[in-house]
Amino acid sequence: MRTDIFARLDREPEPPKIVAPRMSRHRAALFGGTLAFYLAIVFAVLVTSWLVVLDWKVMLFRPYQQWPELHAFLDYYVVLGQRGPTAVMVACWLGWRSWRQHTLRPLLVLGTSLLLLNVTVGAVKLGLGRLGPHYATQIGSAEMFAGGDIFPSGHTANAVVTWGILAYLATTPRARRYLSAVSATVSLGVGLTTVYIGTHWLSDVVLGWAAGLLILLALPWFEPLIARTESWIFDVRERWRERRRAGRPVRAPQGAPQPVLLPQSIAAEGTALAAGAGAPAAHLATGARVRAHTVPTVCPERPAVAPAGTRCAQPDHGSRGATSPARPMTGG
Repeated sequence: MRTDIFARLDREPEPPKIVAPRMSRHRAALFGGTLAFYLAIVFAVLVTSWLVVLDWKVMLFRPYQQWPELHAFLDYYVVLGQRGPTAVMVACWLGWRSWRQHTLRPLLVLGTSLLLLNVTVGAVKLGLGRLGPHYATQIGSAEMFAGGDIFPSGHTANAVVTWGILAYLATTPRARRYLSAVSATVSLGVGLTTVYIGTHWLSDVVLGWAAGLLILLALPWFEPLIARTESWIFDVRERWRERRRAGRPVRAPQGAPQPVLLPQSIAAEGTALAAGAGAPAAHLATGARVRAHTVPTVCPERPAVAPAGTRCAQPDHGSRGATSPARPMTGG
């Protein structure tokens, strides 16, 4: 059984060196051409050109009645263009990539693209106010500025951006080509599905494709901002960790309590060890424990007043087994 496939699921020891795409001349040319195409579609619909006539022909053809057997499948397929489900699925995948590669760039790129999508597409939707095919009031009319919100198609633009992010964040040219083909197929199918169901005009879908592609082409301009945001988030995390470590109380090591020896006991212990080097170790250890917990009675060297005939007890000298004769204490 091969295990190298599952080894790739482990977290990388160090963050990889990721080179963010830059706004090259080729990409800038594509952005300019797509923007010109976007504005041409909007102008063609505003002046009620041949594009509006095509919209009505497709709508009156009613594809959902021509091929009713596809309706059940396409009702589920169109979910691939809904913002909520697709954002959750892609965010889970990019979140795992962020954890594995020690970087927040995948999630920040996704958040930036969705923010741009909501601002740009939402503003055009509300500004133009076009009605959908099911709410059209006059045959041949562009149905503009009537309080609608379907131009451009949000499903189509969201499919282009959400699935195109996977190709944008690919780390190898081969993976980028494959993911670009997959995202283009999914977004193309989602757009045509909305036309089949009858929720969008054909021009809505075409403008949605252009709107999503503009966002993907403009992302390199936001890479410096994404890099600064990632660095700021990591700095905040490190400062928070330092505050937690500084505020955490330092606990003393938990060990066995050690006996406290008084100076007199320490002196007696040293004398006993020096004098009785040949005594058994067990006897010395027992004596040390007894003396550690028993405070001996020792007279001071120079008492202020000492009665005549008073004798001070001398410490026991371990292995000698006898006490030295006491000397009488005299007043200082």
